Amino acid sequence: MVLTDADIRDRLTAEDAVAWTREAILAAHTGRLHTPPRVHTELGGGNLVFTTGALTGEWYGYRSYDTFPTDPGGQLVVVHDWHTGTVRGVAVGNELGPRRVGAIGAVAVGALARADATTLGLVGAGAQAWTQLWAIATVRPLTSVAVFSRDPVRRNAFAARVSEEFGLPTAGVASAQEAVAGRDIVVLATNSPVPVIEADWVAPGAFVTTLGPKLIGRAEFGPGLIARADVAVTDSIDQTRAYDPPFVLVGTPQHDRLINLGAVLAGDAAGRTSLHQITAFCSVGLAGTEAYLLAKLVS
Repeated sequence: MVLTDADIRDRLTAEDAVAWTREAILAAHTGRLHTPPRVHTELGGGNLVFTTGALTGEWYGYRSYDTFPTDPGGQLVVVHDWHTGTVRGVAVGNELGPRRVGAIGAVAVGALARADATTLGLVGAGAQAWTQLWAIATVRPLTSVAVFSRDPVRRNAFAARVSEEFGLPTAGVASAQEAVAGRDIVVLATNSPVPVIEADWVAPGAFVTTLGPKLIGRAEFGPGLIARADVAVTDSIDQTRAYDPPFVLVGTPQHDRLINLGAVLAGDAAGRTSLHQITAFCSVGLAGTEAYLLAKLVS
């Protein structure tokens, strides 16, 4: 079965994406889902990147994509039958990747945000910001959304789309601080090479996710944001150790504080323990989750 972007939009609901991704993260924690860090090949001007995964006894698969700046960025996800090697499904396009990142973010919100969290602040107005909202709306009863991007036309168009499709009061705001201040849930989804918010803008009791650039010398957040958090979580500590250039927290005390989301979901590590704690999630895109979602869709 070959799925296009249109097929993914039609077939993958936010509810299923979040539920299946939660399963995948727990399976990775128990060792049933194998999730080695990504590998890449330098091709001159860009990389060919692979992330692989395997669910013991059921399937193995991979995602491939390139980093050429002039390419629109098409991705390929393939799942093979564990026993025969037969290709069970293929997804071609750009929809599956952002939707699984959105689902990972929503799983983190479900585990780490306050149960009464209803307000969302977005810094960024692209595809990743949209799929975060798409997924988060299934785990918390959102009542309002604020969005900031540097382009006022883009942020206002994003706000209008949210209002139309989700029926949520949504405003495009004039600064990142305005988007973040007082919000229960904060999502950073930018391409910025420098931090886009100050740590002290995050309100006590808030949850914050980072999605964008995360390498030393090029990151949308700094160690200070994680230092402000009472609980710091990622979807894969192993992947944070495998970045080249290094992950922005490597070599700082904040990296040693990170715990895996799977451990929190399984009850093997503490997540939020009080309403006033700030919780932070450093999303790195757990390998194998794209293949997990595809395997579910074609089963």
